[in-house]
Amino acid sequence: MPKVGMQPIRRSQLIAATLQAVDQVGMGDASIAYIARLAGVSNGIISHYFQDKDGLLDATMRHLMQALSQAVRDRRAALAEGSPRAHLRAIIDGNFDDSQVNGPAMKTWLAFWASSMHQPALRRLQRVNDHRLYSNLCCQFRRLLPVAEARSAARGLAALIDGLWLRGALSGDRFDIQQALGIAYDYLDLQLEKDASR
Repeated sequence: MPKVGMQPIRRSQLIAATLQAVDQVGMGDASIAYIARLAGVSNGIISHYFQDKDGLLDATMRHLMQALSQAVRDRRAALAEGSPRAHLRAIIDGNFDDSQVNGPAMKTWLAFWASSMHQPALRRLQRVNDHRLYSNLCCQFRRLLPVAEARSAARGLAALIDGLWLRGALSGDRFDIQQALGIAYDYLDLQLEKDASR
């Protein structure tokens, strides 16, 4: 019988092992046995907590999405009553937080995106993630721009954030956070200058 309080510890341990396995061998070769070996547990423990590899990937992606949400929340909370521009920059900053641009996280996100095209449960998670980014951006842009322009600016900035992240992930080099932030901030400034020039 498992010890009381072990479930969250064991789940975290298995998620960390999954991130490590994907980083080392990729999602295709990150078998249940391989992940269990990295975590120092039996294969049956993974089945007990997650049912199968898909359940473990789902939990791992929820973990990364939670880390992303927390990174954005922390930066926005530090602003108190900041301007819309400051909140938009905080959203950008959170999306390029180290929890999202380290090697294991990037490789797992890439595997998740590929898998989400074939698995409805993962597709739903992807849609939630996309909608969260777009709606957070749109809400702040709407404080400064007319609705149609706010929506367009939010779509553009969301696409730019994803594109910068993807290019960085595929480069094979260490992710250049400052460069990504600079490009995203420039786009933000261009969108807000449109409003100022009216």
